[in-house]
This record gives sequence, structure tokens and C-alpha cells, in this order.
Amino acid sequence: MAAATELALPWGDVWGQGDAVAALQAAASDPAQLAHAWLITGPPGSGRSTLAYAFAAALIAEPGDEAAMRQVLAGTHPDLTALRTEGVVISIRDARALVERSYFSPSLGRYRVIVMEDADRMVERTSNVLLKALEEPPEKTVWILCAPSDADLLPTIRSRVRMLRLREPDVADVARLITARTGVDAAVAEQSARLAQRHIGMAQRLATDDASRRRRESTLRDVLAVRGVSDAVEVAGRVVAAATDDAKALTAERDEAEREALLRTLGIAPGAPVPPAVRGQLNALQDDQKRRSTRSLRDGIDRVLTDLESMYRDALMLQFGRGDDLINLELADDLRSLATAWTPDRTLVVLDRIAATRTNLQGNAAPLLALESMLITVASGRTP
Repeated sequence: MAAATELALPWGDVWGQGDAVAALQAAASDPAQLAHAWLITGPPGSGRSTLAYAFAAALIAEPGDEAAMRQVLAGTHPDLTALRTEGVVISIRDARALVERSYFSPSLGRYRVIVMEDADRMVERTSNVLLKALEEPPEKTVWILCAPSDADLLPTIRSRVRMLRLREPDVADVARLITARTGVDAAVAEQSARLAQRHIGMAQRLATDDASRRRRESTLRDVLAVRGVSDAVEVAGRVVAAATDDAKALTAERDEAEREALLRTLGIAPGAPVPPAVRGQLNALQDDQKRRSTRSLRDGIDRVLTDLESMYRDALMLQFGRGDDLINLELADDLRSLATAWTPDRTLVVLDRIAATRTNLQGNAAPLLALESMLITVASGRTP
């Protein structure tokens, strides 16, 4: 596998995706191989957006123009339009703004490139806004969509894009990358890569944050100890509280900085009352921040559910005599006890319930109630 440092600009930050890089390099250098719209798919942490921006840089910049490539990678080139949604879904307003920009001719570069991260967060009405732009794009415009799977998008979208599936790296590969990036001990890097299930960003966070690793293990042990309804309610409350605290830590400082910046732009001194004429702008900012906070909370809970899925997957592996590929090695003794106490059918019921809970949360279910219901299934082996 080629190391990231062996790749020249703009591909230097792309790691472990040699086949995908080769395909996109060929497309960027040969118009006959260039599709007008691309869908890059791969599991979380596989580097979808990193590859998308590298491809955008290769399309926009003239070959060898490193200054333009760096400008694209920094997100400041005028011929790049990117949507990084921080809400629960991509709004129709944002989609329409992208479509409008897609019809502009390139101002400095060879192409205008539209990058949509998290394209799976489009609801059907939003997807329909894109259809015409994907069907009849201007000659010098290229769309790049990113999503975990092509199944996350409507068939009408999939039929209008060229799909590129990224490979999932091995635990050992991710561990080597984390060690190279952070300098952490090889054993910590291996553990973090394994617990993150090869998600590079999460593995790096676990490797560099002891508290995150301890909190993850504590949560899994709490769930293993659930025996009844009262336990389910208590543990669900702790999980939601921890996820809420994480979301606040990630967004509170940024929210305040954004508010202060807006007030300065509007000429309002710190501590001064906000005139009625500009309250609408401040309210719009607060609404955006609330949506970002909601997504951060749900992402945190979804990460907990991913960890729980890995734990019960390990239990199921043990029930079928497969103990050589466990994710949660640190819980091996507890998982062997669980595998003996439960039947495979019960483990599958719990796994199905976790999957259903993830779906319910995406549909705006109350996090606390959804987790309580799921943990009651863990305790009883039955769906409420």
C-alpha cells in the first residue's frame, strides 16, 4: 500500500486508496474519462471527503500549479463550491444554492467543481432539486457527491453519477498511520484502530485521548451490567448525558465566537442591546447553531450504538466458535460469559434492536426514550 507521503499534490493527504486515486488521476488528465458527476462511497473514516477535494484540486488547477491546488485543498478557490452540512439534513435552500453556483463558468481554473459532503443527508425533496443539474450540467462543471453507500441516495441520483467505492483499510494499516501521525505507542494505535473499527478520524481521537477510551469502555461495561428496567433507564440517562456534554464541548466555544463575530459585523458593542432590526440575523444564527448541536448529539449517540453493535457482534462470533477476530478484546472474558448465557437468537434480537434504534433516531425519535427502549430489549431479550 502506498504511503500518503509518496503521493504528489494534490493527493498527498489521501491514504490507502491507490486504485481510486489512479482512476481519478486518469479522469482529471483525460476528458474522455471524465464524468460530469461522481459519487464517492465508503465507510465512515475511509477518507471520502479528502479524496473529493484532492480530485477537485486536480480538476481545477493546471497540471503543476501547486499554488492553485493548495488553494482548492484549503477551500478558498473561487471555482470550488463545497457544502459541509452541520445539520441533521441538507436543506432545500442549500441544495438550490449549489445548483445555482453549478451554472457559473469557471473563473480561474479549468473546471468549476461542486463538492457535496454527506449527500446521504438529503431527503427526497432535496434530491429532486439536484436532478436537473445532474442531468444537464454545464460543460465545465463537475459534481462530486460523498456518501457511505450508494444505497443512501435515490435511484434517480445514482443513475446520473459515476460511482467510485473506496476500500476499507485493515486495522494494522490504520494503526501504522495513527502512529506515524501522532507518535503514540504502537499498542495504543492498534487498540484505537481496532475499537474504532478502522475509522481513521475516530481512531486518531481514541489514540490521543485517554478519557475517550475510558468512557467508551465504561459505557460498554454499563450496558453489559443492565439486568432490568431500572438499569436500562439509568444507563440510558448516563449515555445521553455524556453525549450531550460532548456535543456542548464541541459546539459551545464555536457558537459564542460566531455570535461575537456577527455582532461585531453588525457594529454592536459587547454587552449592548441588540436592535430589533438585526434580531432576525441573530435568530437565524441561533437556529443554525441549534441544528448543529442536534446533529452533534445524534452523532455522539450513533457512535455509542456503533460501539454496542461491535460488542454484540463479538458475542455472536463467540457463540459460533469464532474468537480469533474480536473487536473488543479488552472485554473478552465478559463477552465469553455473555455468549454462554445467551442464545444466538437473543443476541440477534439485540443487534436488530440497536439497528432499529439508529433508524429511529434518524427519524427524530427522542434519544432518551429510544435508548431506554433498546436497553430494555438488552435486559429482557424481547422487543417492547
